[in-house]
Amino acid sequence: MNPLPWWEPLQLAAALQQRYGHQGLVWLDGDGSQRGRYAVLAAGPSEQVRCDGLPNDPGASDPFAALQQAFARGPGHWLGWLSYEAAAWIEPGEHWHRPAMAQLWAGHYEVVIELDLQQRQLQLRGEGPQRSELEQLLLQPQPSLESCDEAIPLTGWQWLTSNADYGRQVQQVREWISAGDLFQANLTACAEQQLNGPVDPLALYRRLRRQCPSPFGGLMLANRDEGVLSTSPERFLQVSAHGLVETRPIKGTRPRHSDPSRDADAAAELVCSAKDRAENVMIVDLMRNDLGRVCRSGSIEVPQLVGLESYRQVHHLTSVVTGQLNDPSDLAGLLRACWPGGSITGAPKIRTCQQLNALEPVARGPYCGSFFHRRPDGSFDSNILIRSLLLKGSTVRVHGGCGIVADSDPALETEELGWKVQPLLRALS
Repeated sequence: MNPLPWWEPLQLAAALQQRYGHQGLVWLDGDGSQRGRYAVLAAGPSEQVRCDGLPNDPGASDPFAALQQAFARGPGHWLGWLSYEAAAWIEPGEHWHRPAMAQLWAGHYEVVIELDLQQRQLQLRGEGPQRSELEQLLLQPQPSLESCDEAIPLTGWQWLTSNADYGRQVQQVREWISAGDLFQANLTACAEQQLNGPVDPLALYRRLRRQCPSPFGGLMLANRDEGVLSTSPERFLQVSAHGLVETRPIKGTRPRHSDPSRDADAAAELVCSAKDRAENVMIVDLMRNDLGRVCRSGSIEVPQLVGLESYRQVHHLTSVVTGQLNDPSDLAGLLRACWPGGSITGAPKIRTCQQLNALEPVARGPYCGSFFHRRPDGSFDSNILIRSLLLKGSTVRVHGGCGIVADSDPALETEELGWKVQPLLRALS
């Protein structure tokens, strides 16, 4: 069989949308770096799973149990998102906000399209009737991208937490830390606006990825009115077919500068920051503990502790924690043990979630949750949904957050929140 022709990911996503519609369109993106070498696109799921609501809500169901059942049904690719508030099914309580979006949305795909962004090669992964459909589509003329350049009818962003309120919340977290209630907390805020008319999610995502390329970004559409667009730089959990698990928590951020000298100074200042290093190490300890619940005794290692990683918009401090799962097939158990991710909650995790929900005005939803991909061989990958847009009906929402410790400065944390979120807002303007 002749090799399939190369398609640019955006053109491929547009062709899949034309053929299968918005519902179930998935694009796990990359930036062409070593960690972001591959992209995966899929559409037309053979099955969809959805969980909404909180425990005790009428009709609500446990998203982790739903995932376990889905993964056990046989081969194929499962792609979807899991929301932050899914944690309510692990630690029930009155403090959880009720999310407007699905706690779990996942689609089952017989075949996905994998793109090697470095080698510019394309392959179909999987078997089933859809394979011949996709082969025929890939041999057709590639579509125009005019629709992805359409004007986006956005007006003005409304912050649900003002800068002044965020500063006061930072001070409140510091007081909880001083009292010994918390050690560290990832405090978030969000802005939203109403769309003035219909918007193609691909047009939005094209702008995001052009401004903020990332190794673990992407787009997922449960339907025309509900989806997540992400430019995340952070991997959550990656699992090999043999059960080797890796997590890459990020803590510590500085903006990039066009001037090489200023940029180098920013990176050096981050690496030397005692506050940021302590914050990162704290989350490493938390993730070691979470993985220790489901990994073999003595298998937990930290091959990278507080390493510098640089992206187009920011510098980050990233650590790597690995372990060997007791049961490589129990991916839902792994998620339950580690949910939500330590880098976007704090320590101790459950108490931090309780206190943060008292400060934050709305549910995070998929933000601080995860995109995931379970492959037919049992391997698994997922991200942390930061640097993301949430689409629900006519509302588009963006969140941002900062890690707060005992010596955090409210003014500086508010400033950091701004330059984390501004690249996303600029991309849409």
